[in-house]
Amino acid sequence: MTTTTVVAAGDHFVLPGLFTRELRAAAPGGADLDIREIQLPWPHTPFGRVAEVDEASGTEEEMIEALCGARVCVTQLAPLTERILAACPGLELFCVSRGGPVNADLEAATRHGVAVCYAPGRNAVATAEHTLALILAAARGIGDVHTDLKHGVWRGDYYDYRSCGIEIENSVVGLVGFGAIGSRVARVLAAMGATVLVHDPYVKPEVVEGIAQLVPLGELLRRSRIVSLHARVTDETRGMIGAAEIAAMPPGSVLVNCARGALLDYDAVCDALDSGQLAGAGFDVFPVEPVPAGARLLSTPGVVLTPHIAGGSQEVAHKAARIVAGEVGRFLRGEPLAHCANPDVLRR
Repeated sequence: MTTTTVVAAGDHFVLPGLFTRELRAAAPGGADLDIREIQLPWPHTPFGRVAEVDEASGTEEEMIEALCGARVCVTQLAPLTERILAACPGLELFCVSRGGPVNADLEAATRHGVAVCYAPGRNAVATAEHTLALILAAARGIGDVHTDLKHGVWRGDYYDYRSCGIEIENSVVGLVGFGAIGSRVARVLAAMGATVLVHDPYVKPEVVEGIAQLVPLGELLRRSRIVSLHARVTDETRGMIGAAEIAAMPPGSVLVNCARGALLDYDAVCDALDSGQLAGAGFDVFPVEPVPAGARLLSTPGVVLTPHIAGGSQEVAHKAARIVAGEVGRFLRGEPLAHCANPDVLRR
């Protein structure tokens, strides 16, 4: 029986032990796995750039040592660079338990014959639920009253009509994007009695039928009292919501973003909150992370902020480990990989 050495490079979110448990469960019967667990420091130490790859945790030296003689690596954030690949010729499969393998040099991996897999949809439920939490919090002004009460101030004046929030039922809510996250948010909002509008140029009307109405962006902004962003960042969508788009929304609207900070002009948001054009906003993503100490968002009333944690739940960690372990199982059985980022390697 041939032993396959697998490196489980976990961190403090997707724990090494979670990888090991799911690898054992996914391995074909009779497979002999030698699993080496290593612990990367994220999120206690922020991820960053390692050589030519982004959003990685750990060092090239650490991974070269761990991958010596290994055929497979499963990880969330370990780097895969040209230097690592050159030093580890036995590596054949590198599985990243994230929505995209940004911590892997795909071109170098392809040259070295290493298949790189990823875990799409692992955090769709968590992000959708967090989005709904921010929508509700921003619509009812929970951020400000929470802060006041924590400082011992009981703000009964929030019952003033002009300070009261809005309900989801019978409101028009616009979602920019109808992918794995946006579609989940839409179904819950519809169940709560909202009229849901969707703008997504890549979705056909029949996909949203019975849940939402597919409309142009201009119409969505004009009609929606609450707008939530769920688009990917592309050349087309970068900065898609700015001062003009916010001005097109009904006065006293709410804007939420749990997608990507680059979609939105945050200075325009602060201006709109100051003027009353926006009554509230909720954000989990920002143009610069961590948010700089002097950023306007931190002092502008009406904003509910969370530090890019929408995709974080215990269930996400389990799903992430399970998805990549499934790829390892397919690899060991000689079956096609489900989510390979560089399929040219497979065609070879």
